Amino acid sequence: MQNQAMHQPSLRSVPDCEVAVVGAGVVGLTLAALLSRANVRTALIDTQPPASTVTAEHDLRVFAVTRASERVLSAANAWPHIARSRHGVIRAMEVWDEKSPGRVHFDSALIAEPALGCIVEQQVLRQALEQAVAGLPALISRRPAALRGWETAGDRLTLELDGQPPLSARLVAGADGTDSRVRGLAGIGLRREEYAQTALVCNVVTEKPHDDVARQRFLGAGPLAFLPLDQPCLCSIVWTTTPALAGRLANVAAESFRAELALAFDHRLGAVTHCGPRAVFPLARAHAEAYVRPRVALAGDAAHVVHPLAGQGANLGLLDAAALAEVIIDAISAGRDPGALHVLRRYERWRRGENVLMQGVMDFFHLLFGSTCEPVRALRGVGLNLTDRLPLLQEFFMRRASGLTGDLPRFARGQVN
Repeated sequence: MQNQAMHQPSLRSVPDCEVAVVGAGVVGLTLAALLSRANVRTALIDTQPPASTVTAEHDLRVFAVTRASERVLSAANAWPHIARSRHGVIRAMEVWDEKSPGRVHFDSALIAEPALGCIVEQQVLRQALEQAVAGLPALISRRPAALRGWETAGDRLTLELDGQPPLSARLVAGADGTDSRVRGLAGIGLRREEYAQTALVCNVVTEKPHDDVARQRFLGAGPLAFLPLDQPCLCSIVWTTTPALAGRLANVAAESFRAELALAFDHRLGAVTHCGPRAVFPLARAHAEAYVRPRVALAGDAAHVVHPLAGQGANLGLLDAAALAEVIIDAISAGRDPGALHVLRRYERWRRGENVLMQGVMDFFHLLFGSTCEPVRALRGVGLNLTDRLPLLQEFFMRRASGLTGDLPRFARGQVN
């Protein structure tokens, strides 16, 4: 009996969880939900307590959620909560250029889809994900708690947390934003470049209804986008311009701002009759030198930041979460260690290439539409008009932008199991 007892595994040999997700933003919550729903023991760590209820006032920050991201959120059981809450629908998109006659119109009917995507407020999305993770048996919540560091011992890490007991895990997933603590502790460098542009965001009411159409006009200093929200004449605007102009626009009287905004948008939706609070955000691109280390993986803004030109930042992060969840679930199902470097390399190879490609595309469009060279202006006008006249080219762009093509994780293809 004594020998049998000696061969019994010690309770201490079993880690508290397989994966510790650091960061309870959109990407971290999604990753935690996908893993926990697959019965992977997961800890969720964040410096803030769980998000509260949605306020009556619309959030300044919104996400353009693609069809692929909608499927990921459905797999996480968050989409039903979003569908019952307020959100805008993008059934079509119009793009035109201030400095050339080029314009293009995309319609979801061309690809036999009900919509190209949705506009969801950050608070609505966060609350939906909080509801999705609430009560999951496989989830350990350590919030609020700050990650101070970790020690490696064999096949696990022991995490030291401020205000909470230590926690052991086979893998730490950093979804803790651009100033990632996990990335810093893992010794992973970050390449960062400033765009010398600032985004001004605001919610506005227009004279004419948006008709579920997302509109973007390319101005000399950057694009101006009107994104449809849940009310017929309510839009979220993202005005990308120089820091000096953004600073001035953020502080002028509301009446002057509304007039300048309507003029910059060529009065496409008539007058701007009301505007809410305004906020500005400096823009930069960034990419981590690596996505993984032994027992460490990065996702979302902890790994990469792209230009907001096409609203793809959150979607790339959600695809990171879906791909990392798939790699972890597959490894555990096959009896492999989810924190082993050779397992995590699959995730890095998969997502790094896709994210580098998207960064390159966004930078190309940023340079193309920011150029003051007359031949370039003429060329981009021809390109927009050509795209508008070629349905096959439109279909390619819409399917790609909506996340309906490419090397997608199974959660983004609607395959939950």
